[in-house]
Amino acid sequence: MESDETNSSEGVKQEGEVEMVEGSNEGKGEVTDPGNSVDGEDSQPLSKRQRKKFLRRQKWLDTKQERKKREKEKLRHRLEAKRAAGEPCGNIRKRLKEVTMAASSCKQRIAIDMSFDDLMIEKHLSQCVKQISRCYSANRRVTDPMQLYVTSFEGKCEAVMAKQDGYQNWDVYFKPEYYMDIFPKEEVVYLTSESENVITSLDDTKVYVIGGLVDHNVHKGLCYKLAIEKGIKHAKLPLDDFIEMKTRKVLTVDHVYQILLGVVKGKSWKESLLSIIPARKGATGKDDDENYINDEECDEGNDAKAEKNLENETTKSVEVLGKNNENS
Repeated sequence: MESDETNSSEGVKQEGEVEMVEGSNEGKGEVTDPGNSVDGEDSQPLSKRQRKKFLRRQKWLDTKQERKKREKEKLRHRLEAKRAAGEPCGNIRKRLKEVTMAASSCKQRIAIDMSFDDLMIEKHLSQCVKQISRCYSANRRVTDPMQLYVTSFEGKCEAVMAKQDGYQNWDVYFKPEYYMDIFPKEEVVYLTSESENVITSLDDTKVYVIGGLVDHNVHKGLCYKLAIEKGIKHAKLPLDDFIEMKTRKVLTVDHVYQILLGVVKGKSWKESLLSIIPARKGATGKDDDENYINDEECDEGNDAKAEKNLENETTKSVEVLGKNNENS
């Protein structure tokens, strides 16, 4: 629709108008230039931001068919590569649905502790539930999923999860019991960034517990404090050993889960960390040669330190004995 307003020079468009494409757009899925009209009424010219948005949308629609062709071509090449490698090329989605945790060869257990729902407002609880859904999505995409538990699943947590359509059909062990009532105490390792213990490898005889708490630092260190009080093992991911970050090294529930999943599937800690941590956190890998110390070097360093401490203690003891002899 043309604007009623014109410049002093005839035929010159007002600033903000968008060049119209000749011919009808009806039935072609194209965006019609709104010009200066909204719902048939005169309005102000399009702003620069609105004009850019309109043009982006038009470009997206114009290239839609081309994108579809490219995706089909990529899929065809992938299927050909799979056939050449002798891999099955059936319905991948259907095959993944058939791979359950019960049938998985991976017995690594991960539990998300949802006993903190009373400490979260509904907005944060909803965010936590979304993170759990991402954990489930990541788990079902692999051929041998980990054993995923959600514990203390009751009350507000269950009510918010009920908004996720069909969650009852998820291949997840939803348990109303507290995690310590499900797993033996000696098998539990609580993951918390405040711990001084660093995980170097995963043990499938252990169950790693992730605190289901979204609080934006309101309850900082709570999981660590509870682990200490209950006398259970605690540890943190080896972020300091392999990456540098511009922000605090606190990760979401789904990021922790996906990092562990990557390691279980054969990635190194560094690869898994860098593939999952969002770019906005500014994570960069450390130089392996400068920062990585193998177990043998670590043992040698500890032995040298212990030897030095023993030497210092011996010196102090000798000095004390000498003074005592002088006084006598």
